[in-house]
Amino acid sequence: MPLTREERARFLAEPHVAALSVDAGAGRAPLTVPIWYQYAPGGTVWIMTGRDSRKYGLISAAGRFSLMVDRLEPTVRYVSVEGPVVDTAPATLEQLRELAARYLPADRVDAYVDFAWTGHGEQVVVHMRPERWVSSDLGGVSDYAPEGAASA
Repeated sequence: MPLTREERARFLAEPHVAALSVDAGAGRAPLTVPIWYQYAPGGTVWIMTGRDSRKYGLISAAGRFSLMVDRLEPTVRYVSVEGPVVDTAPATLEQLRELAARYLPADRVDAYVDFAWTGHGEQVVVHMRPERWVSSDLGGVSDYAPEGAASA
């Protein structure tokens, strides 16, 4: 079943690791890589990546990208969102800290931020305006077990 607009926005706002896909050019499949992202319902989705990365070069050339996030429990659910890049700016230390705090335990954020800020090179933040959404909640895995089958 497709998710409602509110359900898909709330789900995307949760801290899932996304699969980012972007056009990789003629004769190539799209580049698809895992990435951390940030989103608040009604706003833009933003990612942080290296200014000199292949990913950023492809996003700049394409002018758009997509993210797909999913989970397996308590139900199989996913949201895919695609849209145009609406802003790109140099990353700030505060944005790096915000993103790290979304995904890491609190006691590991400072060490990660110190490492990433000095070790990852110049970073940029890319904002995408969600334009097209695809979503579904397939229900619990046990919902699909044959009648009388034992559940794990």
